[in-house]
Amino acid sequence: MPEAQRTEPWLPDLCRLPRLGAMLGLAQLTVVVVALVPDGSRGWDVHGFLTASGYALWLALSVAALLCVSRRWLSSLPMRGGALAAVAIAVAVSGIAAAIVHGLFTSVDTADRLPSFWRFTAGSAAVVALLTALALRYFYVIDRWQAQVGAHARAEADALQARIRPHFLFNSMNMIASLLRRDPVVAERAVLDLSDLFRAALGAGEGQSSLAEELDLSERYLGIEQLRMGDRLQVQWRKHEPLPMDLPMPRLVLQPLLENAVLHGISRLPRGGTIEIDIAADASSLTMRVRNPSLPPEQIGVHGAGHAQRSIGHRLGYMFGPRARMVSGWNDGYYACEIKLPLERTPT
Repeated sequence: MPEAQRTEPWLPDLCRLPRLGAMLGLAQLTVVVVALVPDGSRGWDVHGFLTASGYALWLALSVAALLCVSRRWLSSLPMRGGALAAVAIAVAVSGIAAAIVHGLFTSVDTADRLPSFWRFTAGSAAVVALLTALALRYFYVIDRWQAQVGAHARAEADALQARIRPHFLFNSMNMIASLLRRDPVVAERAVLDLSDLFRAALGAGEGQSSLAEELDLSERYLGIEQLRMGDRLQVQWRKHEPLPMDLPMPRLVLQPLLENAVLHGISRLPRGGTIEIDIAADASSLTMRVRNPSLPPEQIGVHGAGHAQRSIGHRLGYMFGPRARMVSGWNDGYYACEIKLPLERTPT
């Protein structure tokens, strides 16, 4: 992307507590490694270890704070120049800090414990520069990977939305056309429901939805399908209140599962059947379960259903992390899919 078109800073955000903790942990790990190196010199005592740890943590906190406040300015530079400037800031901070520490130790006549001024200052600056460059590179790669996963999740939502639109629209328009002569009132209601449904579905790849919006979208979809299929399609909702209706989630999570239940389950059975939807929540998680009668998978070949479920699972994993779970399977004439989401999202 050209530099002028960037809207988000490319430099990793060190203002976030997990990132700051990682910087401090890296500094402390360096002290531990140095203390354990068998170089034949006098061993470290507790006072020396604590002093070195305090110095390293102070350097890490200072570098992280300066890179945090200067993030947007550094990101306005060309990437290579901005990266060099970030490392230069770390070198300057460490050099000044090393000079101050060396001077303080000299003033209390303990300079014999330290290397010479230039060796101590240059060594501190070199170590901080190396560790800063490694940390920034690692965080940069993580940020780019997360952005790529997010873009892939949005692309999957768009692809899923594009797959749903034509199929459902054609079936619905055919149903409405058949209703116009024999029941114009029901046909008008179906047109209004279809309009509201697609107005909500148009934003499938943009922003977030909520549990309340997903339930409303699903009810409108099933209402239209019931008009089309008549008594062959029965729906049984079980909503165990209270429910976290404002829980954020990706768009098009529940409705594609219901579409699969209709297309690959109910519509394949001469007598139809009942779709059972269970929504329940406890203190830590939300559970959504869709169950419908179905022929065995080998008889119907549910490739479309598999694509929809993979897309939903991928997007839920991106948004909620590894604690999001989706399981599905066919057993004894019924197909069931269950989604379990944590009510508390873990910061990254």
